[in-house]
Amino acid sequence: MEIKVSTRHGHVSQATQTRITSRVEKLTRLFGRLTAIEITIDLERRDLPSIDLKVSAEHKHDFLATSQSADLLASTDTVVRKVEQQLRRYKERIQERHRNTPGHRQEASGDSEPAID
Repeated sequence: MEIKVSTRHGHVSQATQTRITSRVEKLTRLFGRLTAIEITIDLERRDLPSIDLKVSAEHKHDFLATSQSADLLASTDTVVRKVEQQLRRYKERIQERHRNTPGHRQEASGDSEPAID
């Protein structure tokens, strides 16, 4: 999996990039099928930087989140939480779909049981 950090309208130190990357790497524990993570830091307004997080998963699914606050690391935590929620919902949807396939579904009618006389 590839993690890419890019910055617009300025520069972020290597130490800050490393901290942001380590926080974003936690997403791989939640959902193992991630293929790429792109973090874009926009420093056009230095007093209110924004972070865009794009997470790509298998089968062409992309998860996006944006946050803007005075603290860059707080914004990072916010976008990570937003993407975590999206990944959890997606994972639940996939698991629910697999649970409801005809092979796994329990028969609701009493016709499947043999009649005892």
